[in-house]
Amino acid sequence: MDITREKIDDLNAVLKVKIVKTDYADKVENVLKDYRKKANIKGFRPGMVPIGVIRKMYGNAVKIDEINKVVSDNIRKYLTDEKIEILGDPLPKADDHEPISFETQDDFSFTFELGLAPAVEIGISKKNIVNSYEIAVDEKMKTDYADNYARRFGEFRKSDVSEDKDILKGRINALDNEGNIKPDGPSSEESTLAVDIIKDDEIKKSFIGKNANDSIDFDIKKAFPNENEVAGLLKMKKEEVVNIEGNFRFTVSEITRFHPAEISQDLFNRIYGEGIVNSEEEFMKKIEEEITASLRRESDYKLMQDVRKLAIEKTDLTLPEDFLKRWLLKVNEKTTSEEIEKEFDSFRQDLKWQLIRNRVAKDNQVKITDEEMQKEAENITRLQFRQYGLFYATDEQISNYAKETLKREDDAKRIADRILEDKVIVLLKEMAKIEDKSVTAEEFNKLFE
Repeated sequence: MDITREKIDDLNAVLKVKIVKTDYADKVENVLKDYRKKANIKGFRPGMVPIGVIRKMYGNAVKIDEINKVVSDNIRKYLTDEKIEILGDPLPKADDHEPISFETQDDFSFTFELGLAPAVEIGISKKNIVNSYEIAVDEKMKTDYADNYARRFGEFRKSDVSEDKDILKGRINALDNEGNIKPDGPSSEESTLAVDIIKDDEIKKSFIGKNANDSIDFDIKKAFPNENEVAGLLKMKKEEVVNIEGNFRFTVSEITRFHPAEISQDLFNRIYGEGIVNSEEEFMKKIEEEITASLRRESDYKLMQDVRKLAIEKTDLTLPEDFLKRWLLKVNEKTTSEEIEKEFDSFRQDLKWQLIRNRVAKDNQVKITDEEMQKEAENITRLQFRQYGLFYATDEQISNYAKETLKREDDAKRIADRILEDKVIVLLKEMAKIEDKSVTAEEFNKLFE
């Protein structure tokens, strides 16, 4: 096989590949022999089908497949040996090809376009200032956080008289013009109604102050203009309630009201485990620590985004954009040229960051250890457990869950990318000047507007 490279410019090149029969013939023959061993063709015993029959049935397809493999493998080896960094994949240049007949030809020539990776010179210096925001924890944050815990561990209890936030259960029936129940009208024996989602204020008031067995007549479409809500109330499909209107009667059978959990030892134990937090003062201190950690993550994320943005802005990179657009169009067959153009700026920024990240990692010989992978997987697992209220999972449980996560290839790659990104950000921060700045939560949130 013969591969030659023709440079078009600093970002584009062409590979010309010439392949002769000796490059692939043995591979094709071995595959056909393997087919012969496994072939189950009527009229022949297994493994005894004449090779000529196998060649006639599968020869051309196998030949094409093996030629593609040989060409791909050799291009990959050539790029590695020549230390050529490319973007995307080699793109067949169809307009340069003469008509090919795999049935009659033995020798072939192929041409491929290459998009070359540009040289990357990181342009960050100590003249570049990036803010690291320290977000102040205020009393409202702590109160809201405690209220959220109280609601998360709250419960519904039965009540005697309905209020505006209650859930009512009961029977609902359609009424005729005289206010009588329609025997054949839409109805439900076990309907559930949340008072606070009623849209009409006057109708909503009519549901307040009611007891079990009380009835309320109301215009169902005024109360619930949304057909999904009407369908849920009547236990029907959405398309079945399109033409339903008029008055309905709701007869209350049960009233339930949500009660947040009390700020007490029972709540502390349910959140953190037995005896970890033993007073309201300790509870509020724990909350402040959790809020601080959460805000630190938000601040770190903002710093990471700002450092990444700075790196992209200060690193002058030119990309082979025409090639990349053609490549994106080829690998995304259902995508149009217009869609590629629309999304290309976002792709460009991501690709530039990838090139910067890889250059920084390579220049600084960044490595990722198994211990770092396990630790990061455990950190992710711990956060996931907390989101589901599992605050008292043991270290052993978290470690075992993390190990299972790392067995999944996609998850392991995602975690490795995250560690690499974090390490590169640390290195880029050392190149710039990081200044601490105290802000309120409101001021911090405005930074994302």
